[in-house]
Amino acid sequence: MLKDLFISKTRVKLLETFLCDPTQMYHVRDLVRKTAEEINAVRRELARMESLDIVKKEPRGNRLYYWFRHDYIYYADLLSLVAKTTGLGVAIIKNRSKLGNVAICMLSGHFVRHLPRKQTDAVDLLIVGEINLSELTALVRAEEAKREQAINYTPMTMEELKFRRARHDPFLNSILVDSRVMIIGSEEDLVG
Repeated sequence: MLKDLFISKTRVKLLETFLCDPTQMYHVRDLVRKTAEEINAVRRELARMESLDIVKKEPRGNRLYYWFRHDYIYYADLLSLVAKTTGLGVAIIKNRSKLGNVAICMLSGHFVRHLPRKQTDAVDLLIVGEINLSELTALVRAEEAKREQAINYTPMTMEELKFRRARHDPFLNSILVDSRVMIIGSEEDLVG
């Protein structure tokens, strides 16, 4: 099944485009611009992806619009991969040494899916370890400029995480009950 997914660089670029903001629909020319690939290569990959039920299309006027199917069996897995290879996820991974000693980093599911927060104070990014706050702030500000929206982020030390888990802290529990994408570390590290 993996060979069906990652057969070409055009498909990888299309997956990144669709999953960087899964709420969007794209027409073929838009996908050609975003991927910087030839139109025939984009059309060929879209046809393959449609035959595998990865994307769906809809005619509107004289254009065909495509979007990623949220009911695709590997949607969450691919979304997680793309979150780690684009945007804030890849920035954190690339700058991990500058950020300090990062033990755990997660992005909320709402943030990754470009959905509005359930609550205005919900956390988009939780990063745990000995963090260089000025470096983290610079990465977050750069992503805020790209997305044109504020990012709620919370840095904390490992000791604080353990303390909050032991006390069943409501703030931490609100983070733990929502969907998330682990960028660094594992679910077990986060939930204890």
